[in-house]
Amino acid sequence: MRKTIYLLPVLLGLLFSSCLKDKNTMTYTIMVPVYKDKAEVYANIKSNPARGISSPGKIFLYGNYIFLNEVDKGVHVIDNTNPANPVIKTFIDIPGNLDIAVKDNMLYADLYSDLVVVDIADPLNARFVRFLPQVFPHRIYSNGFMSDSSRIIVDWIRKDTTVPIGSSRRWGFADVYILSNSGAGGQGLSATGNPTGIAGSMSRFALVNDFLYTVNMSQLRSYNITDRSNPSYTSASNLGWNIETIYPFRNKLFVGSATGMFIFSLGNPASPVQEGTFSHVRSCDPVIANDTHAFVTLRNGTVCSGTSNQLDVLNVTNISSPQLIRTYPLTNPHGLSKDNNQLFICDGAGGLKLFDATDPGNLVLKKTIEGIETYDAIAWNNNLLVVAKDGLYQFDYSTPFTLVQKSKLGITK
Repeated sequence: MRKTIYLLPVLLGLLFSSCLKDKNTMTYTIMVPVYKDKAEVYANIKSNPARGISSPGKIFLYGNYIFLNEVDKGVHVIDNTNPANPVIKTFIDIPGNLDIAVKDNMLYADLYSDLVVVDIADPLNARFVRFLPQVFPHRIYSNGFMSDSSRIIVDWIRKDTTVPIGSSRRWGFADVYILSNSGAGGQGLSATGNPTGIAGSMSRFALVNDFLYTVNMSQLRSYNITDRSNPSYTSASNLGWNIETIYPFRNKLFVGSATGMFIFSLGNPASPVQEGTFSHVRSCDPVIANDTHAFVTLRNGTVCSGTSNQLDVLNVTNISSPQLIRTYPLTNPHGLSKDNNQLFICDGAGGLKLFDATDPGNLVLKKTIEGIETYDAIAWNNNLLVVAKDGLYQFDYSTPFTLVQKSKLGITK
């Protein structure tokens, strides 16, 4: 499911023809944008009435709250005081939102190409603080469509039109197809300490001390957030193309791309320096890591144009030269999380998989939960959060290598 969201330049596919008395027709599905003025959009970035989950994306755990992205719409604020009975309390409207991170009562989120800052000192009464323009590249639409930069797209209206085959179809400004493949870096592999926040492995945001790091399609960018409400740009590193995820561990950043993994040192946190890289076949690439190993999932069927579905385990004791230890075949892996020797992998349509990772070179599959299409996970304090196509699951794993479902927040159509 989605959850790096990409918008692709492709013509919408339900395309079919039918014959009736030698008359052939073709039906197109198009998307028409709905705009609002920027001032109206910013004023509505606040705690609004709770709504049902429809298209769950990236996830962030902050204290007793779960912040769950609703793809392109905003953020669900979920009270998780009792994981057996999570309650959606409110919804923060942020059009175009895919990524979220929280630090000391400030929520950082993308609004299409902008970065917005939201005060969540009271998560049930969030308020918009400011935005930073052009942090992320503009999204790419089909048929040459260009959005009105003076306003913000808040929704899309789907329209079908049928024409005779052979007739001249005059494409209009609204003929655009959006494909969301949303994707959320994680922090901390073991349940030690008391983190202020934990993200999933599909994230494009990473928080380390007084810095926020973001990746867009081609760059790693650094922002000083000593003043939590006012991020200050410090540097950028060009990384090529199809950069997807970022994962912080201690004084390192592990960046996943369509063609490999980059490792950056935070010796100077304002300007990360690349220390190592590992190249693989073209494929989407979430990554998590610890002091000695990195775990990288590769999958096909995405904008990354890859054909591999596997887990690569790397030895990263020599940061400048990561070494592949072993590859494990999987169905369609997405996000992953690890707590001590328990490795959780969201294997797409292959369900949720739990491995014994005591020996990273010899993983042992201990449990598979089938029947759910999984996207990303956060393992913390014996509670596993799993984002799936049909909602948000929580599992107890306090008994090693077992998974007992605690709850599910399902989607509403």
